[in-house]
Amino acid sequence: MILKFAGIKRQLEYSPNHIENDTLILNQTADNLRKFGIEIAIYHEDEIGKVEIKENIIISMAQGVDSSIKLKEIEDKGALIINSPRAVLNCHRVNMVQIMKNNNIPFPESIPFNVSSDTIPPFNCFNFRKVWLKRGDVHAVHREDVTLVYSESEKTSLLREFERRGIETAILQRHVDGDVIKFYAVGENDLFHWYYLNGINHTEFDLKKLKKLALSGAHALQLDIYGGDAVISPEGSITIIDMNDWPSFAPIRNKASETISQLILKKAENYENVKI
Repeated sequence: MILKFAGIKRQLEYSPNHIENDTLILNQTADNLRKFGIEIAIYHEDEIGKVEIKENIIISMAQGVDSSIKLKEIEDKGALIINSPRAVLNCHRVNMVQIMKNNNIPFPESIPFNVSSDTIPPFNCFNFRKVWLKRGDVHAVHREDVTLVYSESEKTSLLREFERRGIETAILQRHVDGDVIKFYAVGENDLFHWYYLNGINHTEFDLKKLKKLALSGAHALQLDIYGGDAVISPEGSITIIDMNDWPSFAPIRNKASETISQLILKKAENYENVKI
């Protein structure tokens, strides 16, 4: 039996500065799967809902709200989708804030709100000299989507920009001092890679704990292929500050594409009840 998969490329606007890398990780994963005799049809995110996706196993990098909702409908009909569109929507910041809190995962105090609301939290809501203002849905598309602000006027100006661009939700998030670490992971720590994004102190920390927190976050968000950012405090404590679905894995693309394809194969075997 020849298995037929669908692969969905991420919409370009959701790959700022990573268009080529996002394309490469999907293409390399697809090439690895083709070595097992699997046929893979590639679709673009903006085609979802416009063309019929006949394949029942879908590997998806889609991130938009509309495409995720349409993929949820396909998933509800029995398709296997990796990452699940539910996981993708869970990664939208207004949803992630509550999910991380409910699962007791160390995460900065955050206040979600509607950009057009009359009750927007003030700049000094955390009694701190600076605060992060972040769009509440997809990850950063423009530089201003994740901004460290230092005043009420700066916050107001950025929110007006959000409104002009049609961004409906945002969060204010407490700043956490320390070294910022970026990590990439697949499955149950089948692969875990990290590096300092802007490490200054290079404070020692418990790597096993970082892996455990990242995996706990992935379970809570229902992610199989994921990445994120964490802050290591001067005392060595770890705070997860962001998680995202299927990053580019640019520093380890070859290894990641192999590991991702193996994860997909395992899930496909269970789904189809066959040995590939």
